[in-house]
Amino acid sequence: MRNKQRVWTKLWLLLPLLSLMIILTGCGKNIAQEDVMQRVDKTNEITWGVKSDTRLFGLMNIKTGKIEGFDVDIAKAISKKIFGKDIKVNFVPVTSNTRLPLLKNGNVDGLVSTMTITPERQKEIDFSDVYFNAGQAIIVKKGSAIKSVKDLTKGTKVIGIQGSNSVDNIKKAAPDTQVLQLSDAAQAFTALKSGQGDAMTSDNGILYGLVSDDPNYRVVGGTFTSEPYGIGINKGQKKFLTAINQALKDIQKDGTYQKITDKWFGNISGFDGSVSK
Repeated sequence: MRNKQRVWTKLWLLLPLLSLMIILTGCGKNIAQEDVMQRVDKTNEITWGVKSDTRLFGLMNIKTGKIEGFDVDIAKAISKKIFGKDIKVNFVPVTSNTRLPLLKNGNVDGLVSTMTITPERQKEIDFSDVYFNAGQAIIVKKGSAIKSVKDLTKGTKVIGIQGSNSVDNIKKAAPDTQVLQLSDAAQAFTALKSGQGDAMTSDNGILYGLVSDDPNYRVVGGTFTSEPYGIGINKGQKKFLTAINQALKDIQKDGTYQKITDKWFGNISGFDGSVSK
């Protein structure tokens, strides 16, 4: 009898916590389903999910405490085109694993986070037109015998980023290599430098960002896939999607897009210019 009483007591104590979780979950769904255009017009604030560990695209500046990069500047530019120059643009750091849940829960209004447009992702969210034409590649230490993805044979190990489609792609392109998955690009590159793998794979834009800060590593073999980046938003936001696509066209037409591209990729030696035109 005492055991039953203890069980009921524990359940009773857990009820407030369970209720709070249900409320929070419900709130997240309501926010995600709100019309973004209407809400931003009222609040004059918009929130984007961006990478904070990916050099050139989105990287935390330790001195300023702000995230900086190509994706960040693209998000700012289209926000101003859509809502005006006085719009307050907020940024939330995301990873390949967390970005979709944060979007679908309403924590961010959209994702500008080196996210490849894929049929699988299009079932869950909507994508804008392509804003960056990326392609998957590999990086190795200078002097490595690995010259391309074809050299990732049995006995080799490649490091990928968990939650990204690059892991699936490398398994198809090099089925005999062993794949080690880590949570983000910074950890993956650190693992490569510490000898945990023979190569690292991701989109070429991300890899060029890594090697630009470390001359001991290089991108080899060119790209072996097409990985176009799109801006991700929740389904049911047709007005927002239309506005984003128009803004992308506008910043390409007025030269803003090219200025942002030159700012972040203009000095990258060997960069193949995989930028939407």
